[in-house]
Amino acid sequence: MTILRVQKVALIGLTQDKPSILDAVQSLGLMHVIPLQAAGTHTQDDALEVNPERLKRALQYLLASREKRRQVLRAPNFNLAEMLTRIDKNRSQRLEMTSRRDFLEKRIRDLEPWGDFNLPEVEALAHQKLWFYLVPNFKMREVERSGLIWTSVHQDNRYHYIVVLSATEPDANRMPVARTLTGQVPLSQLEQELEDLEIALESVEAEREALTRWIYQLQLYMASTADAADLARVAEMTWDVEDVFALQGWVAVKDIEALYDFAQQQGLVFLVEEADVDELPPTRLENAEILGGGQEVVSFFQTPNYHAWDPSRVVFFSFTAFFAIIMSDAGYALLMGGLLAYYWRRLDSSVTARRLRNLSLALVTASLVWGVAVGSYFGAEAPIAALAALKFFDLKDFDGMMALSISIGAAHLILANVMMAWVRRRSLQAYASLGWALAVLSALLGWLFSWPWITQFGLLAGVVLVLVMTEQGQVWQLRQIWRGGLALTNLTKLFGDVLSYLRLFALGLASASLAITFNQLASDVATALPGIGVFLQVLILLTGHLLNFVLTVVSGVIHGLRLNLIEFYNWSLADEGYAFQPFAKQEVTPWKT
Repeated sequence: MTILRVQKVALIGLTQDKPSILDAVQSLGLMHVIPLQAAGTHTQDDALEVNPERLKRALQYLLASREKRRQVLRAPNFNLAEMLTRIDKNRSQRLEMTSRRDFLEKRIRDLEPWGDFNLPEVEALAHQKLWFYLVPNFKMREVERSGLIWTSVHQDNRYHYIVVLSATEPDANRMPVARTLTGQVPLSQLEQELEDLEIALESVEAEREALTRWIYQLQLYMASTADAADLARVAEMTWDVEDVFALQGWVAVKDIEALYDFAQQQGLVFLVEEADVDELPPTRLENAEILGGGQEVVSFFQTPNYHAWDPSRVVFFSFTAFFAIIMSDAGYALLMGGLLAYYWRRLDSSVTARRLRNLSLALVTASLVWGVAVGSYFGAEAPIAALAALKFFDLKDFDGMMALSISIGAAHLILANVMMAWVRRRSLQAYASLGWALAVLSALLGWLFSWPWITQFGLLAGVVLVLVMTEQGQVWQLRQIWRGGLALTNLTKLFGDVLSYLRLFALGLASASLAITFNQLASDVATALPGIGVFLQVLILLTGHLLNFVLTVVSGVIHGLRLNLIEFYNWSLADEGYAFQPFAKQEVTPWKT
């Protein structure tokens, strides 16, 4: 749980060696490059081999295939231009065929009620023609009063399918609807065309599946193209003076030695210095994979400031706890665990996937433990006495659950302010953050224990600290107190943030209440309707609990993250940073099917 300390490093070498040195630095992947001069605007080469958009489109097309072949890992004679042409041709054919198939399917559905027929020649009907109308049933009286020669060839619960015999198209005022266009091609011919098209489409799909064996090779080319563009961009960021160039960047302290050894091997001048006081280095988070799910959540929402602290582990455990309280059902936890077990191996493809998998496992475990503690199993009581004995909380105890939720919220915000005080430890503002923490703690204990004098004193002391220490620097100044008065207006915000944690109790109770309601509804239906009632009971249970499970998971994710990334962040992180982006080559990991 740390933000790695970084230092500013400069590499100086000969311009003639610049391409090879930059390529080697990119292979190391240790440096976040600092531009020493503005990079120019690059235009992508439109040549077939390096067109990134075409590569990306072809790769996405193959990755979308349902079935994939075993990958070709070594292909010395691989021709990218030829492969992209084959993929583009296959993609175009498939688009045309699927579009034509959709048209034929709709046309066939429209023509089926009319039957299979060929329009006769004009002379065959004494120069009379057939006109087709799809007439709603309630408008048939208008057809009967039209005076036209007509017949109904089909009828369903909504329409009559009317054929009118007339030399010219009937006037619009004689028929209640506009005529229907059936086309010249008979139904049997359309069905035959659709069958031939389906066969041809199967061949195109088979070719697409065969092309998926080249996904890895395309990924390699895409990665190399991106690496080359990144290398060209960095090459323009260096400082070039006659025969010498300089590359500067941020490097983690733990990687300094490795980069120094590299500079020695390459014969480069190596300079290292600490960040200036007014500089803001990039933030590089480092967490163990087992708890790295919190880092993924933190990085997705907001990168902490380099001079702040890493909230990844706090977010990991607090989000897990909040999700479990919102779910409040051991049965739903087991269902989510089954889904996780089914996708377990698929979530092993990358470090990010494994981190999120570990976070999901923590959610399942915590939800199961809390579900047993509140004694809810798909909204029912514990099935065996041993599980019933493990029930320690009652969701229907409104006062107890309300006190628990507010206590959790207060503790969360106390921790947030303590961590903010640690970040501001070199400034008197740290005491203002401690004042907020003391005020929340005193107010909580006062509410729980009927306001003994010590809690009143603590609340007053906290408010005074906020008043006199907000906006203070390393030296206290009397004229800054007025800003502390403005800061005290955040008391209402703090009160609202603490009460916001009541959503834990409210959502947990709502989830349990819905489960109980579906159980009761299913039981009542089974009792009222013997026989078919059993089927309806099962249907209500499956549908109801599936709906409640989805709502519970969505609520747990949204509100569990909201309490961390809004309420908690507002009091623990002051400024946003930017992520450490190493100048590194992209890695492509082959996979086999």
